[in-house]
This record gives sequence, structure tokens and C-alpha cells, in this order.
Amino acid sequence: MSVFEMEKAEIWVNDMRDALQIADEDRAWLALRAGLHALRDRLTVDEAAHLAAQMPMMIRGLFFEGWHPGGKRRRLRSRESFLEDIERELQHGQIDAEKVARATFHLLDEHVTAGMVTNVRHSLPRKLADLWAEPIALPN
Repeated sequence: MSVFEMEKAEIWVNDMRDALQIADEDRAWLALRAGLHALRDRLTVDEAAHLAAQMPMMIRGLFFEGWHPGGKRRRLRSRESFLEDIERELQHGQIDAEKVARATFHLLDEHVTAGMVTNVRHSLPRKLADLWAEPIALPN
């Protein structure tokens, strides 16, 4: 893997740290993984593959970690169920699941093409629209 690929992944992790206002890089990786997995599990195989194609190699590996593309796509019953999926991957209570969801969506807004973001957003139920639509305040 090239240094350039590693630097691109580091940018994503640093952006997650900044968005969540945490100093610990390991917690940022964990949060990014939880947010991406919750999203991935609600996309079709094609949507997930197209989204992942725009990620740095290390982030793409994180995105696909533990994925079973032949399995059933998870249905989104509620906003709370989406956040519970994030919480399940986090150490309970250490990072707010809603902040992780917003930070994950913000990262995608920043690092993925607008067309891809639009496709992914439109594939999700409206129950998540407010999590994606509201901008998060990043520290200056």
C-alpha cells in the first residue's frame, strides 16, 4: 500500500476525530467503522460497492469488514434502530451514536462525489434524512 493511500485514510480518521471532538485515534477508527457499517448494511450490494469505490483503500477495507453481501439487507425500522446498530459497535456510552451518524454522513459529504452522496441519501428512508441534512459544527 502506498504512503499516499495511507495519508488519504488518515485524513478520514482525522476528520472523524475533529467532528466528534475526540483526541483518541483508535476511538475515531471505531466510530468510523460503526457509522459506515450501519450505513452499509442498509444499502444494496451495488450501492455499497459504488460507495466503497470512492473510499481510500484502508477505509474501504473497514467498510467491508465482516460484510455478508449475500445476506438480507437490513430494513430500517426506525431512526433509533439505526443508532442502536452504531451503539452496538461502540463501547457503550463512550461516544454518542447520533454524533457518530452525523459525523459519518459529514465525512461522506466531504470526501465522496456529490452524485454518489445523492444516490446514497435517496436510497435511505426519510427517517434518516434529518441526521444527514443537519450540518455538524466542526471546531475551527
